[in-house]
Amino acid sequence: MMYISSGKERCVLLGNYLVENKTTVRATAIRFGISKSTVHKDITEVLKRINYPLYEEVQRILDQNKIERHLRGGEATKKKYLHKKQAEHPCGVNECIC
Repeated sequence: MMYISSGKERCVLLGNYLVENKTTVRATAIRFGISKSTVHKDITEVLKRINYPLYEEVQRILDQNKIERHLRGGEATKKKYLHKKQAEHPCGVNECIC
């Protein structure tokens, strides 16, 4: 967990991290050890007031993440069930005779 003295300082730090790494709110929250809701509030409400150009860049990343959200969710579900299926059948074949 990272200690940052000023709320404004944290907003800029979070915004820069999100833009530089093109990460999600969740990944940013994990990286800094704070809640997703805190990250979201900082980069949408507070950042808008203190650094509008950075806010616009962050919004572009958030919009892109929103567009791709259903794809990421589908991939996670696919991996989950593929892993579950392989655990049931170690050889990975549905109709195995092992």
